[in-house]
Amino acid sequence: VNAVKQALKTDRKIFVIAQRDVFAEDIKRDDLYRVGVIAEIRQVLRTPDDELRVLVEGLDKAELLTFTDSDTDDAYFEAYVEVVKPPKRRKASRAEIEAMSRSIKKEFEKYASLLQRMTGELVNSILCQDDPEELFENIVFNANFQSADKQELLEKNDIIDKLSFLLAVLVKETEVLAIENDINSQVKENFGKNQRENILREQMRVISEQLGEEDEDEDYRTRILKLKLDEKINDKLLREVDRLRSLPESSQETFVIKNYLDTVLELPWKKESRIKVDIKKAEAVLEKDHFGLKKVKERILESIAVNAIKPDVTGQIICLVGPPGVGKTSIGNSIARALGREYVRVSLGGVRDESDIRGHRKTYVGAMPGRIINAMIQAGTKNPLILFDEIDKMSNDFRGDPSAAMLEVLDSEQNKEFRDHYTEVPFDLSKVMFITTANTTETIPAPLLDRMEVIEITSYTREEKFHIAKEHLIPKQLKKHGLKASQMKIDDEGIYKLIDSYTKEAGVRNLERNIGSLCRKTAKEIVSGEAKKIKFTADNISKYLGHEKYIKDVKSEKDEVGIVNGLAWTAAGGVLMPLEVLVLEGKGGVTLTGSLGDVMKESAGIAVSYTRSVAKKYGIDPKFVKNKDLHIHAPEGAVPKDGPSAGVTMTTALVSALSGKKVRSDVAMTGEITLHGKVLPIGGLREKTMAAYKEGMKKVIIPAGNKPDMEDVEDVVKENVEFVFAENLETVLEHALVQ
Repeated sequence: VNAVKQALKTDRKIFVIAQRDVFAEDIKRDDLYRVGVIAEIRQVLRTPDDELRVLVEGLDKAELLTFTDSDTDDAYFEAYVEVVKPPKRRKASRAEIEAMSRSIKKEFEKYASLLQRMTGELVNSILCQDDPEELFENIVFNANFQSADKQELLEKNDIIDKLSFLLAVLVKETEVLAIENDINSQVKENFGKNQRENILREQMRVISEQLGEEDEDEDYRTRILKLKLDEKINDKLLREVDRLRSLPESSQETFVIKNYLDTVLELPWKKESRIKVDIKKAEAVLEKDHFGLKKVKERILESIAVNAIKPDVTGQIICLVGPPGVGKTSIGNSIARALGREYVRVSLGGVRDESDIRGHRKTYVGAMPGRIINAMIQAGTKNPLILFDEIDKMSNDFRGDPSAAMLEVLDSEQNKEFRDHYTEVPFDLSKVMFITTANTTETIPAPLLDRMEVIEITSYTREEKFHIAKEHLIPKQLKKHGLKASQMKIDDEGIYKLIDSYTKEAGVRNLERNIGSLCRKTAKEIVSGEAKKIKFTADNISKYLGHEKYIKDVKSEKDEVGIVNGLAWTAAGGVLMPLEVLVLEGKGGVTLTGSLGDVMKESAGIAVSYTRSVAKKYGIDPKFVKNKDLHIHAPEGAVPKDGPSAGVTMTTALVSALSGKKVRSDVAMTGEITLHGKVLPIGGLREKTMAAYKEGMKKVIIPAGNKPDMEDVEDVVKENVEFVFAENLETVLEHALVQ
């Protein structure tokens, strides 16, 4: 187009030459023929579909010497050519030329009759030509020859050579047309006049037979038989191949069957990964990739051990449950590497249609297999590790319940013959290792939950976050931002500052983001020349990240009446939760503030009743329920609080406030109570004790029933905190109240 525009601006001349490969884009000299035509542009028209139609008149034949790109913005080729001069006519008798012309006319007449595209008037006008050059030009212009033949005719100069080659081309094309007409006749005889849709298909079949080419149908048949599948599956697939053979190539059903066969044949029917049974190597992989997560690692190593003893073991379905950012998803890839399995992650968040799992039936337009079959095709082996991410985020609507479809997938007794609606043939999933992740088990249907082995992944403690940051996150972010370890350092206190003052989470995602932010600020100062390296400490981090986002939990610095340090467990880990009780003159009313939930309100009622029962023992006026009002408050009223572990804290605060005895400020406690003063076990002990240690508590009172859970408590906490195991409230009050 640019060349045409440039020619119109100058002498309207343009050099036209054909490409050897019409689809080539990066044109080189060898991609073009030797001879083209110098032409003059006569007319340029723009069609309704915005195409440019150019009418040119040929002036001279010319040989292409070389060509270059133009130097202008509107790129086009500039060609350097040499006009081909007409050669001296070879000595040939007039009779010889006349004989050739007659032969050409006779062959052209046959060709035109078989082609059936030229009008009688056009054919007669060509046959009436007496001049051999005119005859040659008219036939070449109107005949439907191949581009290569036309190019060779163009390159011929001698009239005898031209006529000889033209005659040869006409003979060849006439024979081809005769064969095509024979094929058409054969097809019409076989199928009749009313089956025109099948004519093209039959034409291709006959042509393939004559050329000795193998049918696509036979290729499918060969691939199916090579797999040596179950007889029923084999028969079904071969029936589909037979249907494909009987359909025309342009039929929509043809594409449906081809897609179906391609999908089924891509499934890993026989291929398996070789499972590694090197426990020490697997343990090293898990330890390298993830800090902590002891329970998960133990369970995986147990699986490897079982695989070593019994390779064909099935039914390994693990559900990792924990808050966001603790490594549930990323550990799936590490487990796959440790086991030597292929890894595929399938996100189930927001899935609400059963067809997403089982696929659509082939009768639907645009049908496709479900996520399970696609995952197996992606894995390429029969025994991959498939991670179902966010299994608790599935929902259902009028189109079906995807969790019901997952029942079959995750049942080791049923998934040996899993049937996708699209494939309609059973596929063995029993050798797949399934791992699922969830933030909570509350939204997972009970039948589905029953099929999985739940492993709780608790939030990371302060010490674990420190080690993860130092050993994994900082090196990772340095590499990501192109920094060397010598250019940016964060000392230990600086890491603790990031954990305590700039993040409040169960996992380490925000911690990693803050480290990334420090990397970017370091890069900026290095590039701008302000510094060659930066060391971040607890004192200067706020200069780069701004003021602290989270203030340390408030605790009593001195022993006070009615204020007790409770311990709570949130999604972000353990926290210190002070509880306050104030005694006022009144008529026995109890006020609860601080966004307390129903369970905590019930705990308050039990605490009041128990306090009445032991009033005399602790010097409390038994009539306080008639002449005193009680106000129980948990600070940070905007944050909802609930759970069955605040009973001992409330009771201790009540006894302190009503008796006037102070509570030790270096003691924290957790536990639920009964009306008779027994202390009941609680959850989240590991996180709560870490919070107590972080806040400088010297003594922590916990239920005696939680003594076995001390195995999960960090060693650094055990070394620095005294633990009291209380079976009843008397023990709690003995250690909490200042005597």
